[in-house]
Amino acid sequence: MFFRMVRGTFVRQWKKLLMIALTVALGASIATAMLNVMLDVGDKINEELKTYGSNITVIPQSEAVMNKLYDVENGETQDEFLNEDKLGELLTIFWANNITDFAPETDAQVLLDGNEVKVVGSWFAHHFEYEKKGTTYTRDTGLINLRSWWDIKDGQWMDESASDSDRYAMVGCQLADKNNISAGDSITLKGSRGEEVLTVSGIYESGDDEDEYIYTTLSAAQRLTGTQGLLKKIEVSAITSPEDELAVKAARDPSLLSGDEYDLWYCTAYVSSICFQIQEAIPEASATAVRQIADSEGKILEKTELLMTLITVLSLIGAALGISNLVTSGVMERSIELTLLKAVGAKNGQVTFLVLTEVMATAVVGTAVGYLMGYVFAQIIGETVFNSAIEMNGMAAFIVAVLILFVTLLGSIPAIRLLLRLKPSEVLHGGH
Repeated sequence: MFFRMVRGTFVRQWKKLLMIALTVALGASIATAMLNVMLDVGDKINEELKTYGSNITVIPQSEAVMNKLYDVENGETQDEFLNEDKLGELLTIFWANNITDFAPETDAQVLLDGNEVKVVGSWFAHHFEYEKKGTTYTRDTGLINLRSWWDIKDGQWMDESASDSDRYAMVGCQLADKNNISAGDSITLKGSRGEEVLTVSGIYESGDDEDEYIYTTLSAAQRLTGTQGLLKKIEVSAITSPEDELAVKAARDPSLLSGDEYDLWYCTAYVSSICFQIQEAIPEASATAVRQIADSEGKILEKTELLMTLITVLSLIGAALGISNLVTSGVMERSIELTLLKAVGAKNGQVTFLVLTEVMATAVVGTAVGYLMGYVFAQIIGETVFNSAIEMNGMAAFIVAVLILFVTLLGSIPAIRLLLRLKPSEVLHGGH
């Protein structure tokens, strides 16, 4: 009998129940899209920010101490170096998989047509292999990824795979304009330990001081300065977690952490924990975060998550209001039917259970449809904003189901209160 009554309601009031299902579907779709994007947005934002360069700089420990003591930038007052053979240690740390790109650098002042200019040697598109204790670590990395915002005004990026790649260079647009240099020209650089004749493969525009630099291969720069096997610094781009109180405390001094705090910090991809692990792997190095990028990651992520949370909450409030109006209207239309049930002996709890069963069954259908719609919305957001798909999270489906259950029950409260106030003596005799 119970299921016959539920089925009868679906037949007689299918339009109203359809409206309830659509209201639930709309709320569920927005909640599904926002929650899945929110759970996936951390990595997406990190990936987007990685296009703006490295977020960790590794320099010699002694140079970092001097920088701190004398407040100098980039160690310009002294020549300290890292050993190039230690580069592969970056790929052995706990969070090695979060290191998406890195590039070693050495730089020096050289003469170009009698004028002093800065030359920087690095990798451009480099296939790196490192073997340790029988394990081979590989990574394709270089400046093409770390300087993705460079605008090549003339020529092209250097092709590091070519056998003669260390005979080429790239020149900043401001320096090229001053010296009337174009792609394909030959330039002669005179360093402290040698001279190199290089062909200009491209003219780039960076938008900063690098427009006055010359970039060439690491080996060519090392020959100019006689620093074969030595590096001035390493730029590292890593996917990191937003900083919180634990990360800030650890950044000041990891020894201040309790055992549990230390384990949690060490096993979380904070920029400070990745820097710490790099220094463990390369003891003579000092790894520091590029604060502008590291801070931006946390702030952008927090604001994005706050916005999505507000959108989700507002959509669910709207769904609750819509459900409330529709269910209350349905109870009013069925007041005679429902009071008849009371008149023949049905208790308030039984009648309430009947109405809630009808509403919840409708909500289940609406939630299923809404989840599918939310999946589509999430992919549209992912492709439009991040140019990649959003991974659907099982936890998000569970959260949406719980939220819709709560919202449906909340929206049904006014209708249930009305139902409980219905009295057969008043309704059936026209008093209602």
